[in-house]
Amino acid sequence: MTTLPIRLGVNIDHVATLRNARGGRHPDPLAAAELAVAAGADGITAHLREDRRHIRDDDIAQLRERLTVPLNMEMAAVPEMVEIAERLRPHAACLVPERREERTTEGGLDAAGQQASLAPVVRDLCAAGIVVSLFVAPDPAQIEAAAALGAPAVELHTGTWCDAVVAGDTALAGSELVRIRAAAALARERGLEVHAGHGLDYATAETIAALPEIVELNIGHFLVGEAVSVGLGEAIARMRAAMRRGRAALEAAAGERISR
Repeated sequence: MTTLPIRLGVNIDHVATLRNARGGRHPDPLAAAELAVAAGADGITAHLREDRRHIRDDDIAQLRERLTVPLNMEMAAVPEMVEIAERLRPHAACLVPERREERTTEGGLDAAGQQASLAPVVRDLCAAGIVVSLFVAPDPAQIEAAAALGAPAVELHTGTWCDAVVAGDTALAGSELVRIRAAAALARERGLEVHAGHGLDYATAETIAALPEIVELNIGHFLVGEAVSVGLGEAIARMRAAMRRGRAALEAAAGERISR
């Protein structure tokens, strides 16, 4: 399999969380996005939640107007968000599950169980020229559903695996990584572009970057947290280095197989 380039999407939601904690305009999510781009981000991700707990409507509008890289708008599959996306036309829209009581997006979208309601959303967003991805668990049924819905891409939920790695649960971490690998392979086989995200840090991003099917990682909370101590630009530089190490390991392994 040809090794594809891998992109880094930087999620700026929690820059907005800090701003909203005190009100006012500081820190500015747009300024953070522009800094991220200067540091090497290939795209910017922002989740316009129904309750507007972090990113707000004017944030999305300014990002769409001023960014020089693709904007990926995370959103619930509801009429209000579809209308906003169709009006602003971000480069991409990632459909995610959304519950008011959760701290962050927990679990993947049930594409298999919600095909009837998701079909018109995917259709309308694609018709508007927006690249649609579905944020799903690394489960074959969800991958097959995404393909059946006509979504161009899936983003594999890596949170369960990352949590197991942090907790030192080697059995769960091992089984989850097997699931992610299998889901990535199946998604690529079905013609889907494969992204990954949720809970990734330098070490786990390096591991995921070594999967040949993955072409994009979307990372936010960890980078914003690292920015407190090393700065956002340095955190992004370190993340890109980790991703390069993962891709280099993949290429080295492929070269070794060929030489045998």
